[in-house]
Amino acid sequence: MKTQKIAALLRLNAIEMSHNAKAAHLASSLSCIDILTVLYEKILKINPKRPNEQHRDRFILSKGHAATSLYAILAYRGFFKKNYLKTYGKKGSLLEEHPTPKLNGVEAATGSLGHGLSVGCGIALSAKISSKKFKTVVLMGDGECNEGAVWEAALFASSKKLNNLYAIVDFNNWQGIGRTKDILQLHPFKKKWESFGWKVIEINGHDHKKIEKVFKNKKTNKPILIIAKTIKGRGVSFMEDDNNWHYRVPSKSDLIKAKRELGIK
Repeated sequence: MKTQKIAALLRLNAIEMSHNAKAAHLASSLSCIDILTVLYEKILKINPKRPNEQHRDRFILSKGHAATSLYAILAYRGFFKKNYLKTYGKKGSLLEEHPTPKLNGVEAATGSLGHGLSVGCGIALSAKISSKKFKTVVLMGDGECNEGAVWEAALFASSKKLNNLYAIVDFNNWQGIGRTKDILQLHPFKKKWESFGWKVIEINGHDHKKIEKVFKNKKTNKPILIIAKTIKGRGVSFMEDDNNWHYRVPSKSDLIKAKRELGIK
């Protein structure tokens, strides 16, 4: 199946999970699903049958409130049965509203924003020390970059020359209560990361070919920061760039409309 079709299916999974559990943060999941689809289908070397294999690549969803996007791709790849998605947000389920490492495929508990990159730095440094070749990928939100811990980790990564570390910023221009630029201005964003010693690449975060390409033939002695320009609520017209869907829960009619737009029968 082509990655675009997989992404459409994962978007529907995320919408269904939000609807069934009456849980928020749907639009935050929809903006990063293309990124996760390409990572798990084309980039990351991870075996669902051996989720703790020591040479596996590591992925950390630092913006843990977008957990439904991660659960959807993990289920698709076979880390657990797809039917288990129906338990999201239910008592006793490991599919909590923020990821838990008790679940196969989840490397770290996240959602207290600003800490995923620090965890990624530690993992990447351990790989260097033990001469292991796996890469570590951390996905953050743009609003998350308001946190000082992000910039401390950025300094650490460059000083240790962690060129086995990739950080991706899902730059959808929104955070919980408003436009990112209105809450705390991040620009000049690219220049700031470059000044902190990172190699920085800007891409369209919904272009699957460009997402895949950025991980190929990028030899450098620096950590790599990918600014992925995205649209919050991507894939469903009435959710796109509407921050109300940070908290709103889709109704049954919303679910039907979304399914139609995503082209899934």
